[in-house]
Amino acid sequence: MKKIILLACISSVSLFNAQIKFEKGYFINNSGKKSEVLIKNLDWKNNPTEFEYKIDESTDIKRENIANIQEFGIGNESKYVRKKVMIDNSSEQLADMSYERKPQFEEQTVFLKYIIDGKADLLYYENSETQKFFFNINNSETKQLIYKSYYINTNQIAHNEDYKKQLAEILNCGVENKKIDAAKYETKDLANLFISYNACSDGNTAINYNQPAEKADLFNLNIRPGINFSSFEVNNSTYLANETTKFDREASFRIGIEAEFILPFNKNKWALFVEPTYQYYKTEKESIAYAGQYFETKSTREVDYKSIEVPFGVRYYFFLNNKSKIFLNAAYVMDLELNSKLKMDFSEIKIDSGSNLAFGVGYKYNDRFLVELRATTQRNLLQNYLYMTSKYQTISLILGYTLF
Repeated sequence: MKKIILLACISSVSLFNAQIKFEKGYFINNSGKKSEVLIKNLDWKNNPTEFEYKIDESTDIKRENIANIQEFGIGNESKYVRKKVMIDNSSEQLADMSYERKPQFEEQTVFLKYIIDGKADLLYYENSETQKFFFNINNSETKQLIYKSYYINTNQIAHNEDYKKQLAEILNCGVENKKIDAAKYETKDLANLFISYNACSDGNTAINYNQPAEKADLFNLNIRPGINFSSFEVNNSTYLANETTKFDREASFRIGIEAEFILPFNKNKWALFVEPTYQYYKTEKESIAYAGQYFETKSTREVDYKSIEVPFGVRYYFFLNNKSKIFLNAAYVMDLELNSKLKMDFSEIKIDSGSNLAFGVGYKYNDRFLVELRATTQRNLLQNYLYMTSKYQTISLILGYTLF
């Protein structure tokens, strides 16, 4: 079964690579030549430094980078321009935040992403450490809108909001000061200010890249019934003996309700999920013990295990076409047992479950119907016992339906 899962994963990656969708776009090189091409749209969370493209659907994939390209764009969805700017890379993370109010500028050459393209441009830059906005008016020098968090002392944080002073100076048409004072250092608030200014000063000819033509739902609630194929074994180790009991693999029903949160970048390929699931495993095994040459005793060993599993996981989608997609996921599984017991000969042992990991591969159709094959690592159901250990492991076939 493990080989099947591995093969399914490899197949899904192969299918995805064979059906990568490139979108109509363009780039302008250093000599000013504009080329109409198909660009691989990764919906970058962090501003890129390179991109892949094809001349047309039948040609090989090529790559370009920031050293050779001064501008590129994809349809009406995104546009990037190369700029040499002074950028403050001060961290907003508490562990790395400074005590200095003033920004610490460094010169960098980056691709800036257009938010508003007009007489007054609003641009954006993000990497793993920082998110910054930039502006220019009538193609003047591109400058950063200043915002910085800093420590006043070890227990108090303040914020340098000089971007509001900058906006009050440059957006002098159609924008009220009270709206500037209320504006947060966020895309939506700043974009609205630049839209108002461009409408007032330039007849509303600005392009707003903050309104993508198509936006997927970012939350799904899925009902997920299925069948578990579970195995269980117990090892009882003392100074007198070392005995292992292997129970039969059993099929049982499981039912889960999953909340899935789609992350709003990389074309909605990444998601987080949590899936409370009811599952059970119940079986018994007859044990025979010999005492002397002619005498034997029989007893029944039984496991009755019920629990609520709560996987917390991450999922990645491979889009095949507009209706079909394959996904891979991995999860950390907490397990809350429900009055479960293990009977060993003439004693009854309470099950105290542990956590484990789960890995799955699946297919979803029309954003409604899905099927998933999932395997878990071993889980110890006797974690509070010194001389006893156990191995519980499950392979699941899960069906699903998206309620909304």
